[in-house]
Amino acid sequence: MDFISFVIEYLPFISQGMLTTLQLSIISFLMGLILGAFLLALTLSPLRPVARAYIEPIRGTPLLVQLFVLYFGLPSIGIKLDAFTASILALGLNSGAYQAEIFRSAVKGIPDVQILSAESLGFTQYQTFRYVILPQALRISIPSLVNEFVTVIKESSLAAVIGIVELTRRGQYVAAYTYRAFEAYLIVAFLYFVLCYVFSHGSRVLERKVRIPGYTGA
Repeated sequence: MDFISFVIEYLPFISQGMLTTLQLSIISFLMGLILGAFLLALTLSPLRPVARAYIEPIRGTPLLVQLFVLYFGLPSIGIKLDAFTASILALGLNSGAYQAEIFRSAVKGIPDVQILSAESLGFTQYQTFRYVILPQALRISIPSLVNEFVTVIKESSLAAVIGIVELTRRGQYVAAYTYRAFEAYLIVAFLYFVLCYVFSHGSRVLERKVRIPGYTGA
């Protein structure tokens, strides 16, 4: 069987894993987005050490180890998670730490005068964060957030290690069945590339639509 025939036969089977990959990635990213915004709020408050105590260990340890802790480690203390839930939590908790840092960098790009103006108008700390800081931080962060989402898509392949039948796992099935690992994983790599390319370039339209008028990134 030549390569073209191999692709025609097994591409549909492998590509079915894209749906599970997207489910894992989207849910995890949204979870990380909420967590990142919460950690940002802590970072801008007197509870900053609490946020750093979470962010630094998460960013300083491998995602695969975090996944193993949730899936294999928690049952030893009586908490058992199914593979899909453990994957979502590992990816989401990990992404949240990185998104918090993205937001923190974005906040530095917001002129201090805006925050001072909000305070002079009688805004509470929560109102300043909710109506002044967070909306701008989200818009400024879009390019970095898209990069983070692409990273989550690629990192979702680790879910195959604990049995989730996503894109990589389907590639493993084909490689084991046909003994043609090179071709099988080339297809997997191509499909990951397609996903990442579509989201990376599609984000440019979103950036233009929500760009802050007059903001130069300086």
